[in-house]
Amino acid sequence: MSAPAGIARPERAGTGARKIGRLEPAALAGVMSRDVSIFGRYWKATTFSSVVQPTIYLLAFGLGFKSFMPHLLQVSYVQYVATGVVATAILFSSAFPGMFNTFVRWQFQRTYDAMLAAPVDVEELITAEVLWISIRAGVYGLAPLLVGFAFGLEPEFGMLLVPLIGFVTGFGFAAFGVTIAAVAKTIDNFNYITSAVLTPMFLVAGTFFPVSNLPPGIRVVAEVNPLYHCVQLVRDASLGHLHAGDLGHVGVLVAFALIMWRLAISQLGRRLID
Repeated sequence: MSAPAGIARPERAGTGARKIGRLEPAALAGVMSRDVSIFGRYWKATTFSSVVQPTIYLLAFGLGFKSFMPHLLQVSYVQYVATGVVATAILFSSAFPGMFNTFVRWQFQRTYDAMLAAPVDVEELITAEVLWISIRAGVYGLAPLLVGFAFGLEPEFGMLLVPLIGFVTGFGFAAFGVTIAAVAKTIDNFNYITSAVLTPMFLVAGTFFPVSNLPPGIRVVAEVNPLYHCVQLVRDASLGHLHAGDLGHVGVLVAFALIMWRLAISQLGRRLID
């Protein structure tokens, strides 16, 4: 069980007094090693969905609309969609685990209560969970590119940056998922987030069409969407179009990740330590 509010957690053996706000590598590694062990049991199903989903999008949009729009913004429509769908894969492979895994482990399995009885504090627990999800999201972000190769997408050296872009983006959305899990009353509440937040986010992120074609009001909303900045970075890196303006996209994603990380720790920490 977690320690009651106002009661100091026990000191770690051989480390002296506990330093507030410090993330200790041993604690992070301990939590993540458990996640890796559990992932070994269901990786096939997760990997299958991560590959099939972009394939369906590419078939439906990339090939289906190819005859109507063979080129878009000086690239083939297949290239446009294949690079845009990367962001979709990152979004769903980070936000969903952040919401569902967190809620189940906290509310039903009571896993976090047991882990907090060990020399791991709330900040380390949440950070380790988010780190593991974001690492997976970065790797799964490569799946649409691999599928895209079969439909004519040309390999580029800049594609090596996609896992890093996916990691930063996945960190923000994983922390977003944890935050939602902390404030949701029931697991059914996630349906509102999926339908009213996540789905519109990937539809107006420049994944399937340029946001410049949207009405001015919606365009402003689209351009503050973190997923839009992920799409632009992935597309520029994958098509060899990186430029100085991409630093702005990086800044937005890093800011989003840091803000959501602190919110996740604040909200879930408040529920775990009462």
